[in-house]
Amino acid sequence: MARNVKLLLTENVDNLGIVGDIVNVRIGYARNYLLPFGYATAPSEELIAQLADKRAQAEQLLAEQRKQREAMISKLNGQELTLTRACNDQGQLYGSVTQQDIASALRDLGFAVSPREVRLPTTIKRIDTFDIHIKVDSDLEADIKLWVVADRELDLDEGEEMEFDNEGELIIKDKKRKPAAAAPAEASGEG
Repeated sequence: MARNVKLLLTENVDNLGIVGDIVNVRIGYARNYLLPFGYATAPSEELIAQLADKRAQAEQLLAEQRKQREAMISKLNGQELTLTRACNDQGQLYGSVTQQDIASALRDLGFAVSPREVRLPTTIKRIDTFDIHIKVDSDLEADIKLWVVADRELDLDEGEEMEFDNEGELIIKDKKRKPAAAAPAEASGEG
């Protein structure tokens, strides 16, 4: 039994082709998506000739979109973006920054970027600076810097690491030297 079928696209389909292309797709994809929605049909010479004008318009539209994307990428490269998020006192976010958050912030700045074009290197769950990769086409890419900042003033005093001796007792370090008069009074009070 054949697993694939050849179809003629009657509409542009993302990641598949444009009007007038003859594509080889899985039967399930054809039966469940392309054929019911009218995106494809059985290929014939008459249909290919009928779709020639529509194909020329689609190619022109794609060329215009390509020019717009190239211009956007040249402006987007090196852009800095700041997002303000709620977090705890250690800088951990209560939620995470998603592709959707970054794409909508870029749209607010005038860049037509969809969430699927935002490539996150890792899950963003803390206050920090991140390098984000934007890929709008196979050869159109840009890198932006994302600053995730707290929505309030954080008290991030870097505490010193605790040290323990061989018996597991905490070693107390004096940060400030106490005056000489205060030291004997403190020592006599401990005994």
